[in-house]
Amino acid sequence: MPNIRPAAVAGAFYPAQADALRRMLADCFENAKLTMMRPKALIVPHAGYIYSGPIAASAYALLEPLRDVIRRVVLLGPVHRVWVSGLALPGVAAFETPLGRVPLDQTGIAAIADLPQVSVSVAAHAEEHSLEVHLPFLQSVLANFSLIPLAVGDAAPEAVAEVLDRLWGGDETLIVISSDLSHFLPYAEAKYVDAATATAILRLDSHLVGEQACGAHPINGLMLAAKRRGLAPHLLDMRNSGDTAGDRGRVVGYGAFALVEPEHELS
Repeated sequence: MPNIRPAAVAGAFYPAQADALRRMLADCFENAKLTMMRPKALIVPHAGYIYSGPIAASAYALLEPLRDVIRRVVLLGPVHRVWVSGLALPGVAAFETPLGRVPLDQTGIAAIADLPQVSVSVAAHAEEHSLEVHLPFLQSVLANFSLIPLAVGDAAPEAVAEVLDRLWGGDETLIVISSDLSHFLPYAEAKYVDAATATAILRLDSHLVGEQACGAHPINGLMLAAKRRGLAPHLLDMRNSGDTAGDRGRVVGYGAFALVEPEHELS
């Protein structure tokens, strides 16, 4: 079993050279919409940085004041290449990007290993971009952190919520759900569909489907856990590839959301 999961989409979704990657991240943050709040969980898009980078940056910019507070990131994203039932761990000790290695949190992994919906799939993680593209952003805004990466296939909201409940932790733990919104609709139709999806997320609706968000399964689990714990959802930014770097004939939607615990919600 491999010990390190190397970067699979460096040079495609984002630059493979560290200096170029840092410059691109800086550009994304410069163009991000900034908001002040302390999130417990984020929903962030996972396309190539030229398309969704500024939208993702609007979520990750919230973490700058928490640079030395957040020590563990629970990262869930949908599978695109190798299907899994439930949620799959990668079976490695660390993930690698051009900015360095991120160690996995073995204590957290052990805490969910007995759950029937959790398995290990090296193959599901090997070329999956939905998790990898978030790591350079996290490496740029956090100091030292460990990672629990879960590739999500067909998982019911309750199954995902059970995993999140076990890993919830305190202020040291951040939950990130990786998801784009609608896919390949004309610009005007995409805007309409994505607005409805955003409304559902802001209502903590746990019944999203794949046509609304490719990460519907992990989002639904987060919605269930968030509702039980009284988290408040906030829309940070919502655009699509027609707004950033693509044509408007067939676009992909991107939304960034933050969920805030009651004790950190601004009055």
